[in-house]
Amino acid sequence: MKDRFNGVLLHVSSLPSEYGIGALDESAFSFVDFLSDAGVDFWQTLPVNPTSFGDSPYQSPSAFAGNPYFIDIKTLNKRGLLTKRELDGAKTPELNYEKLFKDRIALLRIAFSRFEKSDEFLIFEKNNAYWLDDYAYFMALKVKNNFVSFDKFPKNERSKSRMSAADFEALRNEADFWKFLQFEFDSEMRALKNYAASKSVSLIGDIPIYVAYDSADVWARPELFRIDKRTMKMTEVAGVPPDYFSATGQLWGNPLYNFSAHKKDNYEWWHKRLSKQLEYFDMVRIDHFRAFESYYAVPSDADNAIKGRWIKGPGTKVFEGIDVEGKIIAEDLGLITDKVRRLVKRTGFPGMKVFQFAFDGKSDNEHLPKNVKYNTVYYTGTHDNDTLKGWYESLSDSAKEYVKSVLDATDEDVLRKAIKSVMRSRAKYAVVPMQDYLFEGDDCRMNTPGGKTGNWLYRLPANYKKSLKTIKSLNKNRTAKVRNIK
Repeated sequence: MKDRFNGVLLHVSSLPSEYGIGALDESAFSFVDFLSDAGVDFWQTLPVNPTSFGDSPYQSPSAFAGNPYFIDIKTLNKRGLLTKRELDGAKTPELNYEKLFKDRIALLRIAFSRFEKSDEFLIFEKNNAYWLDDYAYFMALKVKNNFVSFDKFPKNERSKSRMSAADFEALRNEADFWKFLQFEFDSEMRALKNYAASKSVSLIGDIPIYVAYDSADVWARPELFRIDKRTMKMTEVAGVPPDYFSATGQLWGNPLYNFSAHKKDNYEWWHKRLSKQLEYFDMVRIDHFRAFESYYAVPSDADNAIKGRWIKGPGTKVFEGIDVEGKIIAEDLGLITDKVRRLVKRTGFPGMKVFQFAFDGKSDNEHLPKNVKYNTVYYTGTHDNDTLKGWYESLSDSAKEYVKSVLDATDEDVLRKAIKSVMRSRAKYAVVPMQDYLFEGDDCRMNTPGGKTGNWLYRLPANYKKSLKTIKSLNKNRTAKVRNIK
């Protein structure tokens, strides 16, 4: 029985596509085949929720819904919901979120106009009643109000509780369109998971710790968030203090949770959210896990995140009463205290380490390959890091010499040896972004925290399968024996 596993990090949006963005189509199934052939145990994605402002999967109008851009429009063509001419009109070489927002949704409306509700659709509607109506009617209101933030809606529409039966009835057909999109996404996501399982490839998803302010979650259940129920305004927002990524911290702007309200119904919202994601994934990474110990609150009118305060979180109580053993990865990077470490240890969830964080010159650095413990997910880099090549090339000459001395490497083989060191570590899980396996530079970085443009645009080259032998060779290092593995 294997005791160490390897994975690849690549978002669905990055898959090759002639339609502008990766999708749950034949390219996703082909990627699973590739991973299986390469001896890769799991495929990790970023959040598959809809994107909103900033194009970030970490700022979504729903904590439950799936991204309609990922719907396979070729499948819609095969089912007679789109014509070949309509399909051909969707072809584009670039990933342009503004164009997708305008053109892809319009194309999907055409498909919906030819769609007839089936028994499967009605079952999906019933099984997802907890969140589906909220999301569908929220999006219907967004359309009606030209996509302004919900706090700019007419007063009777600014929260679900203010709406009348007549208000909902007037939006029924538009809401059904958004339900149709979720039905299609759900069917395709489940098909991908089943296919991956048949190829012995597990799927790992990603849950942003916070939701966007302008979201169905806040609109439908404002009592679960730290906002003024009368004005629907926030006085404090989420962020993190200055860290490795930013000298002024990161001002995310998300609403903070009212955990006392969550506690009253035994964290049902969290349980429903986790359960939904685990229908699609074998494991999920929870971003910014340290917020369950304590979270950083920044005044909503602040220009940066330097001045904030820490507020006590709910601890492990969120995970009581739900079966998540072996299904959660705790993202415990950033400003981590002993209390956070104890919290992660109590849950039993594996934490995270990142190779690029290992070279501060200290021999006890917990990110160094030799110091990484077993119950860990060890990354060469995350979606927020530069690529391995970009990171190395940005180092000073003295820093490069230090990295090479630790790895016993030269400039020619330092990247391969970096990946090998992650693979040969004690960590139970080793994860390598596809950009690192392809030895791509900083122009292939997925995200620069705090950056306003140029993020979330990485596309996997069409010839990526040429890397098969390289990945198979590097993955063999996972089978190397490690002393005192536990």
